[in-house]
Amino acid sequence: MFPRPDPVSQDEVEKLSTDQARVVQKMRRFSMVSGLVMALGIASILGVIGYRMMRGKATKAGDITATLPKGARIVSTAVADRLLVVTLDVGGTPEIRTYDLATLTPAGRLTFAVAP
Repeated sequence: MFPRPDPVSQDEVEKLSTDQARVVQKMRRFSMVSGLVMALGIASILGVIGYRMMRGKATKAGDITATLPKGARIVSTAVADRLLVVTLDVGGTPEIRTYDLATLTPAGRLTFAVAP
């Protein structure tokens, strides 16, 4: 589509005067610095976008149904350190389940065994 410029031969480069060579070198340096500044700018923008995506807010809990084992009954509930603590009685054995208060996802489970 467009005619390609003829590659510059080594003889033509040697024909440059010292002033011309200095200008060519200065332009090369300028284009390298410009490219580095542009790459740094793009990297910083991508870094900010990544930071904002990773720091996204947690989703709010909606209607959630937690299933309990058959025959279990809730003994008590409490809120402590951003956790919802539910104490259960499962067939005579106590069990403590914790849920994240913001999302109501299970955070842990503590079961007790009765030693004979």
